[in-house]
Amino acid sequence: MTMGTIYIYCPWEDSSPEPLLDICGKYVIAHPETFCVLHQETGLWCLRPGVALPTEICEKLISLWQDRDPEALDDRFINIFKDLTNTRLKRITLRNSGVSDGGLNLLLSHHLVELDISNCIKLSERTLENINRVGDSLTALVIGKTKDILPDSVYSPSLESSDSSDSSPVSEIKQRGYILRTPNLKKLVVRELYLPKEKEYFSLLLKPLTKLTHLDLSGCLFLNDASYILPMKYLVSINLHNVQRIQEAIPAISEMKTLKFLDISQANQKYGVFESPDTVLANLVSSLPNLISLDISGTNLCGDGTFDEYRDLEKKSEDSGNMETDLCDIPGLRSRIQNPLEFLGLYNTLHDACHRNHIPAKVITGDASEEQILAATAAYLDRPEVLVKALNELFHIFRFETCHDQQRALNLILLSMLRHRREKHIQISGSASLFYIAKGEDKNSLSVRARQKMIIVLLDAMETHLDDSTMMRNGCLTLCQFRIPQDVLFEYRRLVQLLLRLIRGRGDGDDFVRRIAIYLLNSLACQVDGEQKELVGDLGAIETMLKLINDRLQRHMHDDMLEIAWSAMWNVTDETPVNCLRFLDGQGMTYFQKCLKEFPDKPELLRNMMGLLGNVAEVKNLRSRLMTSELLTTFADLLDSNSDGIEVSYNAAGVLSHIASGGSEVWTIERPTRNEVLERMVAAIERWDLASKRNINYRSFEPILRLLEVYHTPQCQHWAAWALANLTRVYPDKYCSLVEEEGGINLLEELLKSPKPYQRIKALARIVITQCQMFKEYGSLEHMDYDSDC
Repeated sequence: MTMGTIYIYCPWEDSSPEPLLDICGKYVIAHPETFCVLHQETGLWCLRPGVALPTEICEKLISLWQDRDPEALDDRFINIFKDLTNTRLKRITLRNSGVSDGGLNLLLSHHLVELDISNCIKLSERTLENINRVGDSLTALVIGKTKDILPDSVYSPSLESSDSSDSSPVSEIKQRGYILRTPNLKKLVVRELYLPKEKEYFSLLLKPLTKLTHLDLSGCLFLNDASYILPMKYLVSINLHNVQRIQEAIPAISEMKTLKFLDISQANQKYGVFESPDTVLANLVSSLPNLISLDISGTNLCGDGTFDEYRDLEKKSEDSGNMETDLCDIPGLRSRIQNPLEFLGLYNTLHDACHRNHIPAKVITGDASEEQILAATAAYLDRPEVLVKALNELFHIFRFETCHDQQRALNLILLSMLRHRREKHIQISGSASLFYIAKGEDKNSLSVRARQKMIIVLLDAMETHLDDSTMMRNGCLTLCQFRIPQDVLFEYRRLVQLLLRLIRGRGDGDDFVRRIAIYLLNSLACQVDGEQKELVGDLGAIETMLKLINDRLQRHMHDDMLEIAWSAMWNVTDETPVNCLRFLDGQGMTYFQKCLKEFPDKPELLRNMMGLLGNVAEVKNLRSRLMTSELLTTFADLLDSNSDGIEVSYNAAGVLSHIASGGSEVWTIERPTRNEVLERMVAAIERWDLASKRNINYRSFEPILRLLEVYHTPQCQHWAAWALANLTRVYPDKYCSLVEEEGGINLLEELLKSPKPYQRIKALARIVITQCQMFKEYGSLEHMDYDSDC
């Protein structure tokens, strides 16, 4: 049989830019003050005077807020639609939102045509009263699993009369003859309504809805014999998924000659067992001439796959070339061989029907192939208990095989995670597949919007399930597959906040996740500008790193997290004075000295610590806090270090150069003397190999170039000139242009004209100028990779 596809369009798969309406909409809902005024007493937003919003914008604002955070969509925001003159609404989805009865009543005053209020936990039976009061306009109503809206008994007091001021007896729902007064309703979705004792409930609910064409009663109990659907002469779709005792409803369903879409599937196979399943299915299908979609997942209606007709046809196939087309592996569907169904649900059927070869349907849900699994995922987006199984099957495709339709798989995973944010197992399974998509060979083919949607969905999942280590591991490992920080800049603050929460953790059991989180945070602090580095500091990164370092010191423990903590602070203090101050105020120098004493032979740790102190020393008004005999002696002794190549010695010289650049009057200690330290610094510089490869990454030479102008202390110029000569020689592609862009050539030429610098400094200056000129004229002769401290 020819296979079809359930296709669901998702805006993020488009490589074109995000629509301007969406961009503007996201901005204004994040900044309501742009078009609203906040009422101080009530806390409600009101539309600004003179502002009028057409229907498409009003509905778009609610939709975008729903995407952003459905639970935060509450009465405070909904109040802007109180102005019926300047706002218009027709079709809205409030699924999982925090809207209350009052907020929804305000929206109902717009005479809505379509309304989805599934899983809105703040709604009560009062909403039913409000719907009934203005229900004439409604054509589609999705109540879903919002259990408190509908009464739990037909003997409940009438809502209309419960507020009445007269003293007449309260009438019964049964007496008034309806539960929903929505005479023009064409679609109704009510799920998981449990009414074990009231056989007439559903009849009373549905009998007045004479125009109904689509009915979904998934998971509802007690449906009895389903005779209440017989008067529905326009019904074309009925969904009775997970309805227990579904067997009793088959006779009534068979009478619905208008049906095109029928779902009688079960999540639990034990409720889907029929007597004489082949006969039941055959009679049902033959009774519904317009049927194009049938779901019998989780039942035995597909038969056991062994029947005499199949064997007889197989024997005759040699004599008749056309006989093969008459084969059907599902006995009850033989009448549809020449007229295959558009859709057939066979997921989790008994006897593995989906694995059979001859099935008269174009789209089949099951687990026999990638196509069947994708079809199941698309078909069961609203069934978390089934959806999680399909997502697990999809994960195994990504893990052990090659997914042939990655874009479609990605769309369905994202939709599943967006729709079921609080379903932990859906989030875990979906994020596991996202990991393989993010690291796969085809990841570069993903549009920018698709990558951003993946990141948003991951952050949503992680924030919702912070206490689940598997979810945190999946999320962090997947985020590591993106380009950091480029791909995540649009959610920079949110991601940093989340990572800091993970790093703070709650004990040793979180160390794996904390290790990934601190690695990500360190990467985020690299290659970003000062504003973002300040933000990282504002959010508490320095304090968090120092706390982690203190923990390791107390446990006498050296590990990669200790080293990365110092590296992260090195990155976040780079040309960011406020973060350098935070480091000092957090007793950072005390931790530096303790680490130096506790772990003296750890070159990576020492390099990271000295790199950070280099950033601190660059801040003029903080240098006095480094001016102690103990610290200066330590820095001077580190000039002789061979740890990590020249890096520790180089960084120590940098720290001392910046301190000495303030002049002799700021050298307020007696020992070591300034001259002694400067002599040792020059001796160290002269020992370094000018061709040394480096473990450092400069975004700007501005602090180094400042030292070229310190003529009163040429030793500072010596270190700066050597640094530029080394970097432009070893990494000309990156650093020659940076020297020129930041005015370094002019400063070096001025230095050559001055009589104050000694000849070695001028020789190094000429090397830099020559290398930059050659690079500008000839370009790079050889590209050399280098390691970064990031």
